[in-house]
Amino acid sequence: MCSISFINLISISLTCFLLSLYYLLNNMVYFIEWEVVSLNSMSIVMTFLFDWMSLLFMSFVLMIASLVIFYSKEYMESDENINRFIMLVLMFVLSMMLLIISPNLVSILLGWDGLGLVSYCLVIYFQNIKSYNAGMLTALSNRIGDVALLLAIAWMLNYGSWNYIFYLEVMQNEFSMLMIGSLVMLAAMTKSAQIPFSSWLPAAMAAPTPVSALVHSSTLVTAGVYLLIRFNIVLSTSWLGQLLLLLSGLTMFMAGLGANFEFDLKKIIALSTLSQLGLMMSILSMGFYKLAMFHLLTHALFKALLFMCAGAIIHNMNNSQDIRLMGGLSIHMPLTSACFNVSNLALCGMPFLAGFYSKDMILEIVSISNINMFSFFLYFFSTGLTVSYSFRLVYYSMTGDLNCGSLNMLNDESWVMLRGMLGLLFMSIIGGSMLNWLIFPFPYMICLPGYLKMLTLFVCIVGGLFGYLISISNLYSLNKSLLNYNLTLFLGSMWFMPYISTYGMIFYPLIYGQLVVKSFDQGWSEYFGGQHLYYKLSNYSKTLFLMHNNSLKIYLMLFVFWIMILFSFLLFL
Repeated sequence: MCSISFINLISISLTCFLLSLYYLLNNMVYFIEWEVVSLNSMSIVMTFLFDWMSLLFMSFVLMIASLVIFYSKEYMESDENINRFIMLVLMFVLSMMLLIISPNLVSILLGWDGLGLVSYCLVIYFQNIKSYNAGMLTALSNRIGDVALLLAIAWMLNYGSWNYIFYLEVMQNEFSMLMIGSLVMLAAMTKSAQIPFSSWLPAAMAAPTPVSALVHSSTLVTAGVYLLIRFNIVLSTSWLGQLLLLLSGLTMFMAGLGANFEFDLKKIIALSTLSQLGLMMSILSMGFYKLAMFHLLTHALFKALLFMCAGAIIHNMNNSQDIRLMGGLSIHMPLTSACFNVSNLALCGMPFLAGFYSKDMILEIVSISNINMFSFFLYFFSTGLTVSYSFRLVYYSMTGDLNCGSLNMLNDESWVMLRGMLGLLFMSIIGGSMLNWLIFPFPYMICLPGYLKMLTLFVCIVGGLFGYLISISNLYSLNKSLLNYNLTLFLGSMWFMPYISTYGMIFYPLIYGQLVVKSFDQGWSEYFGGQHLYYKLSNYSKTLFLMHNNSLKIYLMLFVFWIMILFSFLLFL
């Protein structure tokens, strides 16, 4: 089943890619209406929107999905239910396709809910208590966004159609469009894990690694960004854009800080995804939707590769994810390490790799834009933090000696997994320049003073140096003493967000629930209600039983009285 899925998906991906090129060159948009049911004067119409954006995104999603399924053939080979796993992944891809090509809020909701449901099934795929907790946190966080979309659908009842694409430009200054925009923004923030809904993304790392490579890097989490790219007019013409810029900038900053304190390999990569999502959202909120799309596509390539390399390393480390136990992997696993380092450098924005073209252009556009000092600081400091945690990760995993056990089975001979990784490695190297030539029809000349032009490079070098210095074991005790324990706890636990969105949400409701149970259900209402009635009736029964007991006269007399009372009632009636 893996091979069939791989061949089908990769062929559809290539078709979509070639179509997107054709649409780009001819500047075409196809809007297709398919009448599903026509009954008397009522018709149910399904609409699809095909333009370069939807086709290009679809081709990338399908390509990554095909390579992930190919990779799963070996990664999940010991699983008896591998076909069920592949079916779940295919259902996920199908939901994503529906979301991408829908210009209609109702069909978007279908794809959106499909994503939420299937991602829940995939997060709890390894059945243990941690997975269940992570799955519930994921599902419930995303339910907020689903409710927001439902409310947006209800608001659009006044418009005569749910095809939002028709109304965006015409009604961009209307209050109702602002309301719909704010609800869609809320939905996108839950799906793309922006503050205050960030805690579910690292928790969702309980899923199998191929799922993380597909779902939590390139598709599910970017669905929110993609939806906002479609709604970008509403953001740029209202205060919603400014609010989103603040929240996404803080998300980027928070995730970058958290990743520098984390020791779980997959969680570090998850936090880096969160940081890049913040970058996409913040540049989108400033009105540069093409740049957000560009970074979304390049990021999907190298982040999926990074997760695949992490999966190969975890497999070889006997399912250990702690980076402190790793070391010297570049000697034992050279090809995996090469892929890992290329994807890490692409993430940092190393010149001429995939991430460089999008990140460098975003930061130069930020330098040229009219934004405040705080947002400017968040952009550049977060970029430095990205390089810092990447170098820290490389230092812990690639250099030195293996800290695991003296007897190890490290090898680089998982050829199926490596083939899947090499496909993405190729794209991580050439993807950025290729997309740059495609998406932007003419080269942009961004004229900046020398110090601003070099600021990105300077921030990256300083960030890398900082990441190296905080990782050196000899300086580790000094680094610990520089930071207060409480401050370390605060920065390392995503600003307490996982606690706030779990214990913080249920603590007081549970206490009040206990009080209600104690005072109502098991308290005076129970005493004066059901239990009291039962107590009184049983007492009366006991009294009557004592009277009847061994006294036939009293029993017969009561019987006579009862008959007399009954007759008198009948006479009165």
